[in-house]
Amino acid sequence: MSHTHSHHHHEVNNTNRSFAIGIALNVVFVIIEAGYGLAADSLALIADAGHNLSDVMSLMLAWGASYLATKYPTRKRTYGLRKVTIMASLVSSVLLFVALGGIAWESIERLSSPKPVDGVIIIVVAGIGVVINTATALLFVKGQKHDLNLRAAYLHMAADAAISLGVVLAGLAIMVTGWLWLDPVISLFIVVVILVSTWDLLRDSIDLSIDAVPQGIDIQHIQDYLKGLKDVSDLHDLHVWALSTTETALTVHLVSSSDTIDNRFLEEIQEHLHHHFNIAHTTIQVEKEDCDYNCVLDRDECKFK
Repeated sequence: MSHTHSHHHHEVNNTNRSFAIGIALNVVFVIIEAGYGLAADSLALIADAGHNLSDVMSLMLAWGASYLATKYPTRKRTYGLRKVTIMASLVSSVLLFVALGGIAWESIERLSSPKPVDGVIIIVVAGIGVVINTATALLFVKGQKHDLNLRAAYLHMAADAAISLGVVLAGLAIMVTGWLWLDPVISLFIVVVILVSTWDLLRDSIDLSIDAVPQGIDIQHIQDYLKGLKDVSDLHDLHVWALSTTETALTVHLVSSSDTIDNRFLEEIQEHLHHHFNIAHTTIQVEKEDCDYNCVLDRDECKFK
């Protein structure tokens, strides 16, 4: 148990460090970009600085959610504040959609009236953006595989890196060919690519916020496992949902033909669900098989179809 606690504490420290570094890097870049934008009188750079500032806010939102999720339960909030990580990933995905919509709108307008690239300075600043946003995204690349909140932060920064790279490539291509339409076309292509990955984030965030079964968990397999247990004749009121972007909970009523309740039996179920389905918070109610007893939750409206 102490090893698990130590490992969790280490992960929390790594996450905090990633957010702190990512926010610091992006605040510096926003200042640089806004400064050069004003110096070069470039509306594009100033607008992108504003967009990057919104990403800093998204990182702060994700960090705040991760911190709140570590708070202990209270009498009012018996599960603590773990659910805020799901809320943060949902807000982040919506913000990313809004940002992509703004970029797409501007790109379509530029297709009808292409504007010349504002010189080497924009390409250089965008290049700095590629480096900083890629470095920030890499801070979350490991954690984003199992935490939706970190995936939202990762996608925000990866999207920014891709957009900055698009600006660099478009700028270089236009300087060589003179084709002004390349800038909006490359931007639109990048928007479509990011939109595909963001759609999954939005869908998963909505699913978890309405207590859907988390991705990667096969509830039929869980049901088959529980029904196959010794002395278990039936089950009902089975629910699996996300407590946070990293924790999954399960509740179930098991109908037993045994006359005794064995604590070791319950412990084995909890261990199996944890190791095979990554469900750490399990609540099991055992009911004795009895024709004179009917559980109030053993009814059609409590069963999933």
